[in-house]
Amino acid sequence: MHIAVCIKQVPDTRNVRIDPDTHTLVRQGVESIINPFDLFAVEAALRIKDDTDAKVTALTMGPPQAEEALRETLSRGVDEAVLLSDRAFAGSDTWATSTTLAAAVRKLADVDLVICGKQAVDGDTAQVGPEMATLLDIPYATLVRSIEWTSGGDLKVTRQTDEGIEIWKLPLPSLITVLKEVGEPRMPSLRHKMRAKKAQIPVWGAADLGLSPDSVGLCGSYTQVVRVFSPPRRSDRVFIEGSVEEQAEALYRYLKEAKVPGI
Repeated sequence: MHIAVCIKQVPDTRNVRIDPDTHTLVRQGVESIINPFDLFAVEAALRIKDDTDAKVTALTMGPPQAEEALRETLSRGVDEAVLLSDRAFAGSDTWATSTTLAAAVRKLADVDLVICGKQAVDGDTAQVGPEMATLLDIPYATLVRSIEWTSGGDLKVTRQTDEGIEIWKLPLPSLITVLKEVGEPRMPSLRHKMRAKKAQIPVWGAADLGLSPDSVGLCGSYTQVVRVFSPPRRSDRVFIEGSVEEQAEALYRYLKEAKVPGI
């Protein structure tokens, strides 16, 4: 079995700042980390590897420094890693990103299962996994909290939804996005760290993936981020005190005086 696990290098959200002039994220001096949700995807892949002796390949799209994130996955036990890096990929929205990652999965040729984190902390769209599955024309399940195998070799997953728990059976090849419940990420080992340090990580560009420059990056994106901003601080806050009944009555009067529709 061959598992492809998709990761993303993101700014450490504890130190994110926004430039007041350009309204974009300030990346200078901000540490980059593996998207925390993707670490659970790596762990899910490694647990399957422990049980089935599967091969695990990590994929990421990003600038050359994203190689550091791939080496971290190798230090945790991933077998191989591929960096998707090309100036043509700059400005990708989720669809262009999914197009690039899906092309990489096709190039790997023998992938049985694709695993992604549920979403990236810098975008919070949760779109890339389902979009990849659509482009690859394979079944998928999102918000997976546990993974099992049926006697017939199909994938049996438990999903966490707003309505409760769902149990799905997926034939291979397929794609899943996982929650933290799949297992706490393991720590890097010294043996794998040494191997990761020496590993040769191939870099694939648009030409290597057979992609036209018009189908990736900004040109291949259906959406664009116009600006990013922090909501302005408001000083007109109202504090309501008293018992629950008194607070509810005071809130009702306040909303009625403010002529809020429906009140």
